[in-house]
Amino acid sequence: MRIEDTDPARHAGIEYPMEVGAPVFAPIKVLEEKDKAVNVARQNAKLEYDRIMEQAEVLMKQARSLQARLDATEMVHSAKFSFNPLHGKTYHLYFDSRIGTNVLIQNGPDQWSCGIPDAWTYSMAVKKLGDSTWAIVEEEETVSSSVAVR
Repeated sequence: MRIEDTDPARHAGIEYPMEVGAPVFAPIKVLEEKDKAVNVARQNAKLEYDRIMEQAEVLMKQARSLQARLDATEMVHSAKFSFNPLHGKTYHLYFDSRIGTNVLIQNGPDQWSCGIPDAWTYSMAVKKLGDSTWAIVEEEETVSSSVAVR
């Protein structure tokens, strides 16, 4: 039995070879193709997941920073002080055990000529920010600002 097909353009669209010199093809192994597709999908999903987790970590870091600023702001506003704090200037919080409250002053722990009062314990250095919140100043910033003042 001989298959006759006179339309050569149709040969490219038929899923089985029509000539002796036609390219060899084999059936597709469906399970292998599915496994490859699933692995590619997993790999792309993992990359996307990792990227989203990096963004989430940045947001969590910002949230922790904001919470720390709010905590410092509450501590400063509950402290006793008798001056108008300026934006961008560093101040120092001490705990006065005689009255049981925090005290906000301008002197750091190394700026006292006669030493810190006996009932006071140094808590932290804080800086008033432009949005009227207070940020905790790290020790390195405190040292560099106190050196610059002298």
